[in-house]
Amino acid sequence: MNATAAFAATTADPTYWGQFDAISQYNVHLNIFERLWAAWYAYMQNDVLATGIMSFVMHEVVYFGRSLPWIIIDSIPYFHKYKLQQAKVPTAADQWKCAKLVLFSHFTVELPQIWLFHPMAVYFGMQFGVPFPSLLTMAYQIAIFFVMEDTWHYWFHRAFHWGPLYKYVHKIHHQYSAPFGLAAEYASPIEVMFLGLGTVGSPILWCAVSNGNLHILTMYLWITLRLFQAIDSHSGYDFPWSLHHFLPIWAGAHHHDVHHEKFIGNYASSFRWWDYFLDTESGPEAAKRRRERKITKEAKKTQ
Repeated sequence: MNATAAFAATTADPTYWGQFDAISQYNVHLNIFERLWAAWYAYMQNDVLATGIMSFVMHEVVYFGRSLPWIIIDSIPYFHKYKLQQAKVPTAADQWKCAKLVLFSHFTVELPQIWLFHPMAVYFGMQFGVPFPSLLTMAYQIAIFFVMEDTWHYWFHRAFHWGPLYKYVHKIHHQYSAPFGLAAEYASPIEVMFLGLGTVGSPILWCAVSNGNLHILTMYLWITLRLFQAIDSHSGYDFPWSLHHFLPIWAGAHHHDVHHEKFIGNYASSFRWWDYFLDTESGPEAAKRRRERKITKEAKKTQ
């Protein structure tokens, strides 16, 4: 059943708020957010259009809304003491150049994919209606998506550092050796599609293997958190309250800033374990551990 089937127009008032009032009258068990959601689909009377508009607007609001605080922080000298590469603070011209390419990518690469998302999600059984799933359900599914996407990102990001792929695809993203928040999606369209597939494909795969046990609201929350993570990891700032200080497996800006500075290693997105276990960590601390392991190994040989 599509999202609007249970909430077809029941009022002579065809406006959005007319639909909201009608749904509120006959569905008192729904909370305010569920009524607003159902009214949107009932008002649009076209699930593909309703999901497409909502998805694109959500992505733009979250991406630029989360980038804005970092743009402000970059313009305030007080915060520069927390900058990982203090000599490389982006200028207003850098920010504007980056914003133009990101917007171009959003409208030419991501928008068509977003428009095709609803039919694909319906095919795999994703839920769009109300009521919403419980917070516990959404929380454990999002945790699974973080692990799945991190694995996808590690291997494909590492592949993009292979000679020809780096030269013709990934090099665009590395134009800024000192990244900043807005540059999280400053990349080749090919890279945007392949790495973005990990973000969108993980929930789709889960939906397929769980027989439709996934609501698009969970996916929206997951994408919001993933965008926050991507933008924050490109911010270039490491504060005393940054998450990796309290959660050692978390990557964050400290982990990814070294990747941009050294152009190699630290390939994972959210967590550190793939780089740790596969010995692809970058930076002075990782180099020190490698030297210590080498000394220990040589010492054992001479015994």
